[in-house]
Amino acid sequence: MLMPTRVKYRKQHRGRMRGKAYRGSEVFYGEYALKATECHWITSRQIEAARRAIVRHLRRSGQVWIRIFPQKAVSARPAETRMGAGKGVLDHYVAVVKPGRILFELGATDEETARAALRAAAQKLPLDTVFVMRETPGGTN
Repeated sequence: MLMPTRVKYRKQHRGRMRGKAYRGSEVFYGEYALKATECHWITSRQIEAARRAIVRHLRRSGQVWIRIFPQKAVSARPAETRMGAGKGVLDHYVAVVKPGRILFELGATDEETARAALRAAAQKLPLDTVFVMRETPGGTN
């Protein structure tokens, strides 16, 4: 599972997910991509499940790029504990995803296979996504 090797601070505030993603919103490495259309936290387990679904669909042909990384720490308290005993222990890591963010990219495969693989990956994720292709300089895809 994906997680940071070192962090400066173990625990973080929850933060806000306002606005759109301007960084990481273009298809950069491959030809096809899965783009988020809403904001959400995606756990490292969900990223790994989507990656496995893509690799299984591609059958060792093509390339996969994961464009998100879970670097936000989420803490959790045990169930039925009283208030006032401080922040809970570290539970898992999440990637903060805003609308417009590219989640996965595929290359060296045909469009039909890429659509099927990214559709399988989208079913593993807790947010709405859309299939996008790299824009060519001429203006047509």
